[in-house]
Formats: sequence, structure tokens, C-alpha cells
Amino acid sequence: MMKLPEMFGCMAFHEKVMQERIPAEAYAALRDTIERGAPLQPETAQAVAAAMRDWAVEKGVTHFTHWFQPLSGVTAEKHDSFLTPDGHGGAIMDFSGKELIRGEPDASSFPSGGLRATFEARGYTAWDPTSCAFIKDNVLCIPTAFCSYGGHALDMRTPLLRSMEVLNTQALRLLRLFGVECEQVRPMIGLEQEYFLIDREAYKRRKDLLYTGRVLLGAKPPKRQELDDHYFGRIKTRIAAFMKDLNEELWRLGIPARTEHNETAPAQHELACVYERANVAVDHNQLVMEIMRKVARRHDLACLLHEKPFAGINGSGKHNNWSMMTDTGINLLEPGDTPAENAMFLTFFCAVLRSVDEYQELLRASVASAGNDLRLGMSEAPPAIISVYVGEELEAVLDYLSDGKPIGPARHENLRIGVDVLPPIPRDNSDRNRTSPFAFTGNKFEFRMLGSSMSGADCTTVLNTIVAESLGMIADALESAEDFNETLHDLLRETVKRHRRIVFNGNGYSEEWRREAAARGLSEKPSAADALPAWADEKNVELFARRGVLSPEEMHARCEIQLENYCSRMAIEARVMLEMARRDIQPAVIAFSDRLAGAVNAKRKADASLACKAETALLSRVSELSDRLYDCTEALDAELAACTGAPVSVDVRAKMYRERVFPAMEALRETADTLESLSEKSRWPYPSCGHMINRV
Repeated sequence: MMKLPEMFGCMAFHEKVMQERIPAEAYAALRDTIERGAPLQPETAQAVAAAMRDWAVEKGVTHFTHWFQPLSGVTAEKHDSFLTPDGHGGAIMDFSGKELIRGEPDASSFPSGGLRATFEARGYTAWDPTSCAFIKDNVLCIPTAFCSYGGHALDMRTPLLRSMEVLNTQALRLLRLFGVECEQVRPMIGLEQEYFLIDREAYKRRKDLLYTGRVLLGAKPPKRQELDDHYFGRIKTRIAAFMKDLNEELWRLGIPARTEHNETAPAQHELACVYERANVAVDHNQLVMEIMRKVARRHDLACLLHEKPFAGINGSGKHNNWSMMTDTGINLLEPGDTPAENAMFLTFFCAVLRSVDEYQELLRASVASAGNDLRLGMSEAPPAIISVYVGEELEAVLDYLSDGKPIGPARHENLRIGVDVLPPIPRDNSDRNRTSPFAFTGNKFEFRMLGSSMSGADCTTVLNTIVAESLGMIADALESAEDFNETLHDLLRETVKRHRRIVFNGNGYSEEWRREAAARGLSEKPSAADALPAWADEKNVELFARRGVLSPEEMHARCEIQLENYCSRMAIEARVMLEMARRDIQPAVIAFSDRLAGAVNAKRKADASLACKAETALLSRVSELSDRLYDCTEALDAELAACTGAPVSVDVRAKMYRERVFPAMEALRETADTLESLSEKSRWPYPSCGHMINRV
């Protein structure tokens, strides 16, 4: 059996493999491209392509693909063979530098949000050398960006890479003012993936799970998570076998899966990876989700990544742990031991506070989806109001900064910045707050609103861009300052004063907080229909265009794509619910009523004096609910037709789905679930929720 150090990365064309296989001069040029963004020369690309091809062919690979992330939210790939006829009846295995750098998949059927007409099919993929190639399912996968013929970004990678470069530029400006020497600042993220595992046979019998990923109609089980006996509990044998298989697949690809455990809800689990460069971590998480599903099938399980697959128990999120790291190993969100180090830490810290407050609606939009609507604010996940948790000690420091007290003289003459009034800040200086959407956890910020099925790209792109904006504004002021210390102090004080409202350490689930947040002027966007239009707000469009992350056309396109996706998902769920109710549940209920009526008639025929209280009461209740189920079905059908056919803009249609279709779905579910709890279990058409979450 292969040992873990030998196994890890054996299917990835990582740095060590490149160094061994690529000629020294070409390897040095490639590292220059990766680390400093130097242009990639054709001869370097040719050398890399040859080494990559030889490595892959040695492992039995015959095809390659440009692996990209279109705006559909999933990955895409088109396989091409290395096979090239030699002109003499034979063939060679060939792969050129040009094929490595650029591909040309058909772009006609990917979401574009109006960036191109339907008949305009040409699109391009471009190699991202900062994320290593890998072998998956016996195909060489090359991570790439994806753009239209006109150069518009049609993927999630392109704006992420742009935002990383913008953050790097502005952070370096600020670091130079603090006397820190480095060449690059990288946003680093760690994504914690929550998921459910259920028996595959039960999964295949549920139309709603097959089509939508969540249970649309299903009574809550009598025992859920009240006893807290699943969280961090013993991992069952079948699940442990799945996790072992999953880990090995991920490790072979060089994905640093590290932590696994049972989550709060029955059948719910979590996997977390070690921190990585943002674009690499996003790539790896996309692979994690794909491989989870594949390995689950191998174990006769189904992996559910929906944010709320079951009502009545916790849904699933994907915490995004975000920080900034220099290429010399300095974490810019790590509190220091000296006044100078803390001055720099607090500068970056306050820049994040300003960013989150100033662009809270855009940050909320970056995690908005139909699935996440069912999870946020449900006493299991952060509320839909953005706030920042900093802990009591850091909050006291912020209060101290904002009260106007003068900064004392430097204690250390050899330090460029000496700020004695900023005390040493201990690490892990506070408890955690699970209700906070955006929490400082010692040396990073944990953004907890991201949904489990969503890519980490959008919210990371937004975080990078808004923080870069704040860092740039601070650098502008400090670069022109006559007195650096005084200007820095004034900037920090003004930033804390102006954006102190975003800091909240209390219970985010309470009604008191909702009222207080409104009084503070914080935004609450309870649904994706409310939140997603922020992508097209003039303020946000102007920021992304000015920083070169997304053009106005690209921003508006993303807004339209996500709103259309929201409407489509709501429509699919409504149609599936109607089919389940009409074709399966209503007939089952009618049959059950018929059996009840038959039992009553049989008793009365045998002996008119026999008691029929139970049968008649149940028959009356079931008959009443059966009629209500019919009415709810008709009402949902009417609302769906009204929303689908309305000649309105996509943002208005999204709100119609939320305000009209969603309540009709909830009414239908309530009636169907009540009928399930009263009906004969053996004849109910679908496996129960209790059966699914407790069988594995």
C-alpha cells in the first residue's frame, strides 16, 4: 500500500514534478510567471506542455481537457486526445504549447447574461499556471479561465484572479509604508465543506432529491438533533469507509483534506482542507464536491450538498476562512507583539471593517441563492444581516482608538512606527460566536454565510476587491502624509468611528438584534430575490470597473444570470412538487381514504353496534386534508403560471417567485406533510425523512 507522503499529489503536476521534468531555464521562467505575473513566452509554454504530456502519458492518460468554471456554478470540460496522425499510417502522442495555453470550447450554451448573442458560439479558455494540472478519471485536466470572443469573462476564475492581483497591488503599497519588504501578498482561504450522506436506494426513490437536491415534501421525523448526540460523535463504519476512500482520492490530487467529523444534524458531516492560495482553494473545493458525489455512489450512498436537504434539522454551509499572507510568511491579520506590528495589524484589520460595512449588500449578494434562503437566519446559520464579530478585547481596542486620545511617543526608536497606546493583542482572545456572519477568529476572518453547494469564488472575489479598495484609500492618504504617525492614528480613529456600527458581538438570532441593526442603518436582505440586485447597484459596478475586476457589462451580466438561476430553480422545485402531489401523493391519499371507508362499511355491515370512532375520525380528517391538498396544488399551479408568463424584468420575476410561489409551496408542503404523518406508512409513495437520515 502506498504511504501517504508518496500518495499525496501523485496525480498532480505540482511544483516538485515540474522542477524535475521541465528544463531549468523554462522552469525558472514559469516560476517568474506564477510568482510575479511575467508574460509566458511560447518557448516556455512548449517546454511545459511537453513535460506535462510525458508525465500524463506515463500514467496511462490519453486525453486532456481545459477544466474551467462557467457561470453555471459547476465545472466544465471538453476532452481532446493526444493522438496525432504521423502521415504514414501511424500516430504520435502530441501536445503543443499553444494547446496548453489556449483552447476553444463552444460557448453558446453557457450562461452569459447577454454578453453575447445566442448565435455567437466562440469562446476561449486560457491556462492558469498558478493552479497545477491534475489527472482525474484518466484525463489530464488543465485549470483555465474562460472568456467570450469579445474578451468578456464568462467564468468565476477570471474575476477571482483579477481581484487577487488588485489586492496584491494595494496591500504592497501599504506594506512598503510600514517598511515591510516582500514581493507578493496572496489572499489565502480555507473552505469547510458540510454535506449529508444517505442511502442511495432511498435517494433514487425521491423525485425531489433527484431533481432539486432537497426534500420538498416530507414530514419531520420524531427525533432530529435535540439530543446533540451526532455532533463530533463516533463515525459509523459505513461512513468511515466512505471518508477513507474520499481522502485517498483527494490526497492523490494534492488536495490537503485534513479534518473530518460528524456535524450537528443526523447524517450530516464536514470536511475541511488546509489553507491555500485563494484560486487553488476554490479549484480544490470544486473537486471536493465532485469527488464526494462519485465516492458516495461507490459506497451505495448519495451525497447531498444542498443547503437545506431536510426541514427541521440544520442545513449545510461552507465557511470561508479568509486572510492575507505575504510571500515571506507574514499573516497580515495576525496580531503582533510590538506596537509597530499592532499598528500594521490594526490598519489591515480596520480596512476589512470598512470594506464589510461599506459594501455589506454586495457581500450579502455574493452568497445569495435559492438554497441558501432556506438556511440563513434559521437558528443554525448566520442571519441575513451582515455584521462583524471581533471579541471583547478587540472591541475594547476599537473603542479606545475612536475616543480621540492622543498617541504617545514611540518606545522603540529603531521601529519606523511606534504606537505605545496600541497594546499587545493576545491571540485567541475571545470565545467564538456561531451566530456571526463575519467573525474574526484570531488570525483570519471566517465568512460563514456561504452555502454548501456554492463555489467559493464569488464571495472571495468580492472580499478581495472591497478590501483592496479600502487598502488603496488608506495608502493614498499615508503616501501624501507629512506626519505618518499622526495621519495613521487619525485614519484609524476615523475609520473606527464611521464603521463601528458593523461590529456586533451579541446574539445574531435575536429579534432585539434585528431592531438594533435597523436602527444602526445596517441592511437586511432576507432572500436572494432581495439581495442579488446589489450586483448591479451603481456603487458596486463603479468599484469593480475602477479596480479592473469586472466591467459594467460583466457585472450586469452576473446579476442577470444569478436572478435567472434563482427563478429557474424556484420553477423547477414548484413543478416537481406539483408532480409529486398530483401523481403520487394524492392517489395514495385517495386509496387510503377508500380503505378507511371500506373498513367503516365492513364493520357496520357486520354489526351496526360496533364502534367506528377511530376510523370515522381519521377518515374525516384525511378527507378534509385531501381536499386541501387539491386546493393547494391548484393554487401553486396558478401562481407558477402567473410568474412564468409575466412580462416583467428578471428582478421583478424573482420577487414574484419569492412572494407568491414560495408561500404556495410552503402551504402545499404543510398539508402533504400532515397527511404523511396520518397515512399508512407502508403505502406512502416515498421514503420518510426519518428513514433517510437514520438508516446509514
